[in-house]
Amino acid sequence: MPSRDPSLAELDPEVTRLLRDEAVLESKTLRLIPSENYVSKAVLEASGSVLTNKYSEGYAGKRYYEGQAVIDQVEELACARLRELFGAEHVNVQPYSGSPANLAVYLAFCAPGDTIMGLGLPFGGHLTHGWNVSITGRYFKSVPYGLSQTDHRIDLDEVRRLAREHRPKLLWCGTSAYPRTLDFAAFRSIADEVGAKLCADIAHIAGLVVGGAHPTPVGIADVITSTTHKTLRGPRGGIILCKKEHAKDIDRAVFPGLQGGPHNHTTAAIAVAAKEASLPSFKTYAQNVVANAKVLAEDLLGRGFNLVTGGTDNHLMLIDLTSRGVTGKVAAKALDRAGISSNYNAVPYDPRKPFDPSGLRIGTPAITSRGMGAPEMGRLAGWIDEVVKTPGDEQLQSRIAREVEELCKSFPAPGISV
Repeated sequence: MPSRDPSLAELDPEVTRLLRDEAVLESKTLRLIPSENYVSKAVLEASGSVLTNKYSEGYAGKRYYEGQAVIDQVEELACARLRELFGAEHVNVQPYSGSPANLAVYLAFCAPGDTIMGLGLPFGGHLTHGWNVSITGRYFKSVPYGLSQTDHRIDLDEVRRLAREHRPKLLWCGTSAYPRTLDFAAFRSIADEVGAKLCADIAHIAGLVVGGAHPTPVGIADVITSTTHKTLRGPRGGIILCKKEHAKDIDRAVFPGLQGGPHNHTTAAIAVAAKEASLPSFKTYAQNVVANAKVLAEDLLGRGFNLVTGGTDNHLMLIDLTSRGVTGKVAAKALDRAGISSNYNAVPYDPRKPFDPSGLRIGTPAITSRGMGAPEMGRLAGWIDEVVKTPGDEQLQSRIAREVEELCKSFPAPGISV
């Protein structure tokens, strides 16, 4: 007789309690971190499936392990759905997340010491676009570009000047804390002028792109990388889209260049998320994410907050709290006690250190997934204003936390049963 297979609750009550506590926390708080979202019950089911049992080095039809008849179909399905969703010529779904996807691009096109260009981290870029604390800033000669000092938007004249001077092998167009639309065509023009490969990192805006709420880089950039969570509402994974001419180089860079076996349960969940993103309701969702962000931005501006670039075109906004006399870290922790999750973040030309910067980064993907709209954005702006005015008032924070929890009851979190 085989031994009894206990449930998680029976085997490990400690982890069971922690999972329950996290479910409660995600249900009763407003999550404004732009890189977070809620996945559906279907995505959760695929993520926790028996596919986690399988090891599958290689690609469909060319594996180094037997027993891959089902796995090959899962990966082919995920790739096919994403090709259709984005209109891409080639898709690789094996990167473990966004940073490994970006590393694969370097491995495919660059040698150690080559010159690369990306938006500097203090201006809203990503670590893996060549910042000095990342391996990408240590193995390559990184020339970061910045933002205009007047309007805090990407200074394309500076990008062109630096590209002409340094002749990068790889030019990144992508951000992690930039509230405006990216001009992919302008970056393509600069890349062509200096003979660089253009890579668009759309980790934050992938869901907006497929939902028609942001222009697409497909057909413009040589390579496109993305996470599959954030606005795409999938599991924690990564993907690379590219033109057919680069397919072999990208695939070899991912495996065997950087990784061993892919996470097949994640691949299945990506396939599910891609199917969800192909539905008409997802286009509505993407449009609502941007609409909510714009309403929230206007409400905050009306309350005297200073927003970097004066507003937003996408899912996020960056609040400069300098005039409020409070740091981003103090504000973020106070908001967290009030049931509102955000993250402190540097603002352009920030005089403060990164671990205690002047800014607060907030976004609308997760609260839009709960079905919230313009009225809720107004209440949210009011709560943020109250907390930031008196960040040491714990009684106020407790009152707002109760009000937040009451609001959340009217907008159940997708995929979570509490």
